[in-house]
Amino acid sequence: MVVRLEQLDQFVKNKTCILVEIVDAKGSTPRERGAWMLVSITGLLGTIGGGQLEYIAIDTARQMLRGRQEKRELLVPLGPKIGQCCGGKVTVSLKNFNQKLTNEMRVNLVEERAHLRSVVIMGAGHVGQALARALDPLPFKTIVVDTRSDVFEGLPENVEKRLSVLPEAEVRKAPADSVFVVMTHDHALDFMIVKEALGRGDAAYVGMIGSKTKRAAFVRWMKKEGVGKTLCDLLFCPIGGDSCGDKRPEVIGALVAAQILVHTGVRQNGIQEKLNELASF
Repeated sequence: MVVRLEQLDQFVKNKTCILVEIVDAKGSTPRERGAWMLVSITGLLGTIGGGQLEYIAIDTARQMLRGRQEKRELLVPLGPKIGQCCGGKVTVSLKNFNQKLTNEMRVNLVEERAHLRSVVIMGAGHVGQALARALDPLPFKTIVVDTRSDVFEGLPENVEKRLSVLPEAEVRKAPADSVFVVMTHDHALDFMIVKEALGRGDAAYVGMIGSKTKRAAFVRWMKKEGVGKTLCDLLFCPIGGDSCGDKRPEVIGALVAAQILVHTGVRQNGIQEKLNELASF
């Protein structure tokens, strides 16, 4: 769950809360060190992984609120005794969420937002809208670009909307390591945008909506443009894979969101492994 600044501000407004945070995690655990949640008497924001671990933490936090206790720490083995079979153990810090912690959390959320990977969706049609909704709760900065001014209605509030007569120029402006998913109302425009995205050389993912036939047409067009097939091999088309067969926008949006998560995660892990190899010499 990605917690946004406005969600934090709304949650803590006129409430006393406990900050529950995993400060140490060993072995197999539902969440990693640094995972957190806020607990009030009647509400929750964030998660430390669910299950009995979270239930124990919530119950303890609410006991603290009722007893006006400032701070506690729990060491929780994740085994049969609490009905979980992860096998690891976590140390959970619980403390009163005062103004100082609130300010620190606000700064952290702003910084996290600034460093999210950008996903640029070219086209706000049915699939573009469905993909934007699928990405909304995920750790990405989602941007939807279209040449038409009347297509942005219905997009999630946190999605950035850009009206542009030159969508390919938006590709040039995007930060390094961005994701580009191209699904405009015009195949020729799709080809121009994809060429621009692939030509950057630093995109984390480039995808284009369409069939294998459209992909083949794009490869032929790129050849005429003097671009070799090697660059086209980096393109995801059809997007989301072609094994499902369900072409409803919401299904395609979910599949593409999953594909982006997997591909960018693998790509990032690969980079980190390479850095680790270099560091070992």
